[in-house]
Amino acid sequence: MGAGKNIWNAMEVAEQASHCSTSQIPSSSLSIDPSLPLSDISPLIIELCKDLFSKWSNLENSRFSVETISGGITNLLLKVTVKEENGNTVSVTVRLYGPNTDYVINRERELQAIKYLSVAGFGANLLGVFANGMVQSFINARTLVPSDMRNPKLAANIAKELRRFHEVEIPGSKEPQLWIDMFKFFEKASALEFDDNEKQKVYNTISFSVVHNEMIELKELTSLLNAPVVFAHNDLLSGNIMVNDEEGKLYFIDFEYGSYNYRGFDIGNHFNEYAGYECDYSLLPNKDEQYHFLRHYIQPTNPHEVSDKDLEALYVEANTYMLASHLYWALWGIIQAKFSPINFDYLGYFFLRYNEYKTQKERCFTMARSHLSQSETGLNMNAQ
Repeated sequence: MGAGKNIWNAMEVAEQASHCSTSQIPSSSLSIDPSLPLSDISPLIIELCKDLFSKWSNLENSRFSVETISGGITNLLLKVTVKEENGNTVSVTVRLYGPNTDYVINRERELQAIKYLSVAGFGANLLGVFANGMVQSFINARTLVPSDMRNPKLAANIAKELRRFHEVEIPGSKEPQLWIDMFKFFEKASALEFDDNEKQKVYNTISFSVVHNEMIELKELTSLLNAPVVFAHNDLLSGNIMVNDEEGKLYFIDFEYGSYNYRGFDIGNHFNEYAGYECDYSLLPNKDEQYHFLRHYIQPTNPHEVSDKDLEALYVEANTYMLASHLYWALWGIIQAKFSPINFDYLGYFFLRYNEYKTQKERCFTMARSHLSQSETGLNMNAQ
């Protein structure tokens, strides 16, 4: 597969990303295969670090140690620890993008955002870029697991942090990307052929005309909600949230899918992620748990002063966009099933997300329409 052809140019992107900083971001044209075993990756990572950072270029390889932090379903994260000449020990994080992820991720957009987000205190600092990944400062914290998100104290802190995240200004177009990206996903997903006969049989059972109609119907409904457009994370699952338990400090990481988008999508998508990759929807936050989160999002300093009206409106908005999140990641799953070398049942993931969309559709549509007609009635009453 010609992933190399449409991979972004590291030098060009570093140039763009450094516009908000006087320091040039180091760049390397090296590329590293994330599917290699750690023993084979380690010397390549050391070579990369020496290539990117001149202060390390003459150090002995024995001064470097490389370990795996985590492998997501698209990325490999590595921790590199370096014993410098002066006796200091420094750690950095190296993120290797999964092959072919450029089919679903806009890397230029990601790198542009990282600079501004790190200045605003989000995630790790960008230290260097290379052909299929980036090097960032190391965050001393643990990654959350789905069950952590149910913890009321953590949920409140995530809500407050998300509110702060949504207030960051990123230069460039402020056009919400949800439907643009989703229709792009649809074009790709609906025109695939699989080499694997079993996968092709499963793929053939998907009625893309029905999926397309669902997208149009949902787009029309969500447009009536007038959700504010913010810079959104768009992928706030437990694996992209870290916490230092001793300091009580929370970090959002991995802004791969970050873009200007609808507030309700970011919140609704986060609620869907309570279910984890296994899509155990019995773990979704109930109304009380969602209200707890939404109070801290709307009024981070005075959560108990939030009016019922504001709470209800954001609850409806988030739940309606939860449907959009299911369709978005369902289509994403089909594309990954074709192009990702990672051993994960992406086609099965499509059905888990799409079936949950169908299960929740009537409840969410009814609730949104009822809310809209009440708002309409209220407006008419005030106008008289």
